[in-house]
Amino acid sequence: MSPKSDPSHWETVHATRGETEVSWFQESPEPSLRMIERAGIGPSASVIDIGGGASRLVDALLDRGFGSITVLDLASAALARARARLGDRAAAVDWIVADATTWSPPGRYDLWHDRAAFHFLTEEAQRAAYVARLRSALGPGGHAIIATFALDGLERCSGLPIVRYDGEGLARALGPGFERLETVADLHRTPGGGEQRFQFSLFRRLADA
Repeated sequence: MSPKSDPSHWETVHATRGETEVSWFQESPEPSLRMIERAGIGPSASVIDIGGGASRLVDALLDRGFGSITVLDLASAALARARARLGDRAAAVDWIVADATTWSPPGRYDLWHDRAAFHFLTEEAQRAAYVARLRSALGPGGHAIIATFALDGLERCSGLPIVRYDGEGLARALGPGFERLETVADLHRTPGGGEQRFQFSLFRRLADA
C-alpha cells in the first residue's frame, strides 16, 4: 500500500494538526468557486468533492443553496472535523470514507471536484484507477475541476512525493473523453505565509466513442 492510499498517514496528519495548521487550508475556496461558476453549475447540480476532507468548499456550496453534495476522503478524522464545524447542516451532506482509486461510484454526478488529491497519484496504475472512477461518476456533459501543483510548484507535500501538471499534461493523464475548457494558475498562500503554485483545470465529459 502506497503512503497516499494508506489511510493511517492522513489520519495522523489530521489528528496531529489543527484545521488551520495544514498547508492547504483556505478560509474561502475562491478558486474552486470561480471555476464552478465558469462551468455554469447551479444549486440543482449534484457535486462530489474528492479528497474534500475538512475543506470549506462544502460550507460555501451549502451557503449557495446546493442540495446534493457528497464529500469523499481517505481520512475519517478530516470528515469528522468538517461535520462538527457544520453542525446540523452536516446532515444535508453525504460523507464517504474511501479511496477514490478503489471506491465504486453509486451513481452519476454533475460535478467532480478535486483540489490536490490527484497529484498524489505517482503510479500509473493509481491514475488509471482514478480516471476509471471519474468516467463512471460523470455522464456526458458533466464537469470535472481538478487542481494540482503546477509545473513550478512543490515536488512534495505532507511528506509525500507528488506529480506536477500543467493543463495539457493533465488532459493527457485523463485521456480521451474529456474536453479541457480552461486552465488557470493559482498562487495559494499557506497559513504559515508560504506560497504554493497550483493549476486549476476545468473539463467537460464527452460521450464515449
